[in-house]
Amino acid sequence: MCFRISPLVMLLAAVSSAQQDTTLRSQSNAVIVPTLVKDSKGHIVYGLTPRDFVIVDDSVEQTVHLDDSAEAEPVSLVVAIQTGRRAQREFPRMRGIAAMLNPVFSQPGSRVALVEFDSRIKLVKDFTDNEAAVDEDLRALSPGDGGAAILDAVKFSVDLLEKEPSPRQRVLLLVSENRDHGSHVAKIDDVVAVVGNSNTVVYALAFSPSLSQLLDTERGSNHDEAYWDAPPDILGSLMMARQALRTNTTKTIAAMTGGEYESFSSRKAFETQLIDFTNHLHSRYVLSFDPPRPHPGLHKIEVRLTQPAGDVRVLSRTSYWVATPRS
Repeated sequence: MCFRISPLVMLLAAVSSAQQDTTLRSQSNAVIVPTLVKDSKGHIVYGLTPRDFVIVDDSVEQTVHLDDSAEAEPVSLVVAIQTGRRAQREFPRMRGIAAMLNPVFSQPGSRVALVEFDSRIKLVKDFTDNEAAVDEDLRALSPGDGGAAILDAVKFSVDLLEKEPSPRQRVLLLVSENRDHGSHVAKIDDVVAVVGNSNTVVYALAFSPSLSQLLDTERGSNHDEAYWDAPPDILGSLMMARQALRTNTTKTIAAMTGGEYESFSSRKAFETQLIDFTNHLHSRYVLSFDPPRPHPGLHKIEVRLTQPAGDVRVLSRTSYWVATPRS
């Protein structure tokens, strides 16, 4: 039997969850639960075993399994960078991104692809292990048009990652603002479905055009005050979950996939968060459990340590969905 995620329920769970969710990766009856453990200072806690974890599925404690082999898997990484709208102003803050990807290239078998997007999607570099080629393309970022088709970019990137051979980690590093502007290929439900049925983890580094505008004005580098006169975004009569996704597209998608979301307004912050991203690639415990005869519908998951020490944070998915069997 294979679990299938309901896109709508998965979206609602991701938006309402106060804790970071992760992608449900289904293999036979197994529910995959990648889990990140941090101490009170934000440092990763290593060396834990299955006995150190408790997973509770709808109030029923489960037998925990740990996949030790996942740490050694090569990485397929898509770097998707917004170039449209006000993204040009962020380019100086993104300098050095290629150097920060060195740990990815250093792992045998790992490959990186580069995608740029405004209102259109452009595959700048297909998967390669040539670090110098990716570096050259990253240094040649050029301004795009007035769009920021984040949904289209995510769907395109995930589809690209799904073509990569197994076993390997599939990761999308999304550098963009928070709200989608101009996607015309992928609808919200399309993205929820493709992300939910993929093993891709999305890490989002987001910038705020309005905050950058303010900071650049204070720094004396702002010469585009006309942007303040741009018309506000108008939300139609959409259901609340869709409104939330449109309000912060990047954060919601990252939560749905078990990745992490950070915002930046300076080059130092961008580089610090990118270092954290590369450090966390192989820091998650890939836990799983096999629920016996799971009932259809939404399951609530709680992951905790058997003997928590101090102020420890356990970041993991908090729910999964089982579709009603077809008759």
